[in-house]
Amino acid sequence: MRCLRRRVPSEGRRPLEALVSSRIAVVDYGAGNLRSAARALAAAGATNVEVTSDPARIASADRILLPGVGAFAHCINALRGAAGIEDALTEAVQGAQRPFLGICVGMQLLASEGHEHGVHRGLGWLPGLVTRLVPDDPALKIPHMGWNTVTAANDSGIAAGDAYFVHSYRFDPGDAADIRATSDHGGVFPAIVSRGNITGVQFHPEKSQAYGLAFLRNWLAA
Repeated sequence: MRCLRRRVPSEGRRPLEALVSSRIAVVDYGAGNLRSAARALAAAGATNVEVTSDPARIASADRILLPGVGAFAHCINALRGAAGIEDALTEAVQGAQRPFLGICVGMQLLASEGHEHGVHRGLGWLPGLVTRLVPDDPALKIPHMGWNTVTAANDSGIAAGDAYFVHSYRFDPGDAADIRATSDHGGVFPAIVSRGNITGVQFHPEKSQAYGLAFLRNWLAA
């Protein structure tokens, strides 16, 4: 099962040896499941995965993964407090258009603003807001923690499947076309967002077993 189908001919995909040899930087800025993310990439077929806080290594990577665990305020402050990392990310992702994947709060940091523990400026790569998840049913618990179904949005072709979520906030892009898949916890919220070379997922692929590995394989192949 493919978790992120691209409407391109098979000959347009990169050869397998290129997929696995690409250097992937898992960004270490003091907030994220770094080793779990690196192990999941390896399980998905990547052979050159580097956990790094070195701006030069981040800027020159073929692909970049930004994890994130905790509050938006903590993560964005940690990112901006790590010397040179934000500039390196901007150079690689915005300048060189390298494929980027943000996971959980790493996805939320793409937003213009996060409203967790105050109002904080995000990276602004996908304009939108991060706000508290408020279920229609007050009996539903926050944080939303556990397995939930991911469903395609905007004719994205993403396969449905169950993924593992741990979050109390949601990222709503200003442009609804950036929403590639949704999930539901007392109300629909974006589960996958994407524009160009930038992708973000609210769930944790590294904890989502077969669905998560299939998603990562597809990201590596895109």
